[in-house]
Amino acid sequence: MNLLSCRDLCMHYDSINAVCHVDFSVEEGDYLCVVGENGSGKSTLMKGLLGLLPPSHGQVVFTSLAQNEIGYLPQQTRVQRDFPASCLEVVLSGCLSRKGLTPFYTKKDKARADEMMALLGISNLKKRSYRELSGGQQQRVLLARALCATEKLLLLDEPAAGLDPVATAELYQIIRDLNRKRGVTVIMVSHDIKNAVEYGTKILHMATHVVFFGKTEDYIKTPAYAHLLGGVSHG
Repeated sequence: MNLLSCRDLCMHYDSINAVCHVDFSVEEGDYLCVVGENGSGKSTLMKGLLGLLPPSHGQVVFTSLAQNEIGYLPQQTRVQRDFPASCLEVVLSGCLSRKGLTPFYTKKDKARADEMMALLGISNLKKRSYRELSGGQQQRVLLARALCATEKLLLLDEPAAGLDPVATAELYQIIRDLNRKRGVTVIMVSHDIKNAVEYGTKILHMATHVVFFGKTEDYIKTPAYAHLLGGVSHG
């Protein structure tokens, strides 16, 4: 089932044509990795999918999904890493996008937060201060937060950035399990081309326009993949 489509999508960012005539679609159950070099428009595309930046041309069409049914895991800033809240408070805040004008968390919200923390193996961190956690623990908390927003579609922007190799491997395994075992559709922007092709079922390679869109097994046969794999700065 189709979840969303980009149709001839163009977007400007700081007066630059950051996304040019992009066409692709996301199906239920996909694990789509968005790759490309620095300045290729990946982050701008994410803003467009989230409704944070309007298209200058074309459109993002949601078919069996509403825009507020996207769980988003952004790149963390230093300020966000030092956020003074308990882990449970951070995870619960993921419910806000679905609550409308209701200002209070319900028993259902709290039960969902508990379920997502248990799913990611961080129930023991509920009362811990978020700012005191390791990078890998923080990413699990933020992933639980994103899952509180929805289990339909996760948008992940460099989720393993700044993590050590062990934490990176654990996080990628969690994301793959969410996709394969719970049917969560994933769109992930990644610098890490090796892990992108290991875990992703589809690849969108951008250079402001679409260089490649399709199955991973087809992508790894292309010159575009060889180019990124050859040590060129990709971001």
